[in-house]
Amino acid sequence: MIPLRTDLTPAKLEPQIRRLFDLSGAKIRSLEQSWEPSQGAPVFTDKGRYTSRGWTEWTQGFQFGAAVLQFDATGEQEFLEIGRRRTVELMAPHITHTGVHDHGFNNVSTYGNLLRLMAEGRIPANAWEHNFYELALKCSGAVQATRWSRTADGGGYIYSFNGPHSLFVDTIRTLRAVLVSHHLGHVLMGENDKKISLLDRAIDHAHATARYAVYYGEGRDTYDVRGRTAHESIFNTNDGNFRCPNSQQGYSPFSTWTRGLAWAMCGFAELLEFLPAPPPEFEKAARATCDFYIENTWKITESRAH
Repeated sequence: MIPLRTDLTPAKLEPQIRRLFDLSGAKIRSLEQSWEPSQGAPVFTDKGRYTSRGWTEWTQGFQFGAAVLQFDATGEQEFLEIGRRRTVELMAPHITHTGVHDHGFNNVSTYGNLLRLMAEGRIPANAWEHNFYELALKCSGAVQATRWSRTADGGGYIYSFNGPHSLFVDTIRTLRAVLVSHHLGHVLMGENDKKISLLDRAIDHAHATARYAVYYGEGRDTYDVRGRTAHESIFNTNDGNFRCPNSQQGYSPFSTWTRGLAWAMCGFAELLEFLPAPPPEFEKAARATCDFYIENTWKITESRAH
């Protein structure tokens, strides 16, 4: 059982929160001054300095979205200007990027946060700017939803940048791009003017993630421990049957990728905003992943204490 502290209040955390945004503001300024956008997006650090990684530019929206959030927290105008300017200058290719599954990370972080700030009255209302952000989000969600593979059970999933055989657990977190596009009234238009529901695609993807990427201790695999997540799920693209788990950044296909676990915890919870009565499978996946995190965090805390 995790010991709870009832003496903590928001006011007691204020010094640490102010310190957090002081540090983040300095980092955002430093990156804005030192990073050359022609190098691509800063993805990871090497000896303390950011470097790019050519296989996917999935962090550029975080770079400029962080500036928007800094303004949101502190009201410092310079960060709003960084976020706005860089979004207009550099983010357009991410809207129509057909080669990646992670539209939410880039586009909801930038266009989405700017649209939210305008809706909240935090920045001045402007019809053309509002429509610009909204159109970007509509298009982004539709483009993401075109990366579609069918499963043998009649559902499907948004496949990763690895190709049509590949379902990544972290896509559940970036699924927000499809859901925001739907929320704004958009649909994906297919052959013969067929209207494809973005909400249906999001729900089907979440079902596939819950079924194939999350373990429930029900004996599916040798290392089937409730709440663990597989980084990647592999399918036979000829008939849609699930074949095996896989890993791109773990020790083995059966290792739990911690970042993917966190995205599953957050992603299934985010679905509640769009589904007043979410399917039981989603709650089952959310509970299993959160329980796994809480239980293992407590075990680590206990072992360090002793």
